[in-house]
Amino acid sequence: VVGLTIYKVKQRQSEVLRILDGNRLKYQLVDVSLSESLLQEMRDKVGKADAVPPQIFNGNEYCGDFEMLYEATENEEVKKFLKVAAVDRVGKNVATI
Repeated sequence: VVGLTIYKVKQRQSEVLRILDGNRLKYQLVDVSLSESLLQEMRDKVGKADAVPPQIFNGNEYCGDFEMLYEATENEEVKKFLKVAAVDRVGKNVATI
């Protein structure tokens, strides 16, 4: 996304955490700002050379970006978006990149 400010990225990351916490999901944060290789790995997994955080994964499986998670939240389909069964929600790890 062209023109996405650091503030906007941080704001979106906070919203992702709020959604995950609200659904009582465990997650692992990966800070891609720590190294160029982490950023490139995220972009490779997403399949877009210009992908920006936050990107959401369930393990190594790509779920989508912030806009997709936000839409799933509005439609009350967060668990479907994250590929998490309701009974397994506490045991799953969702990595947010």
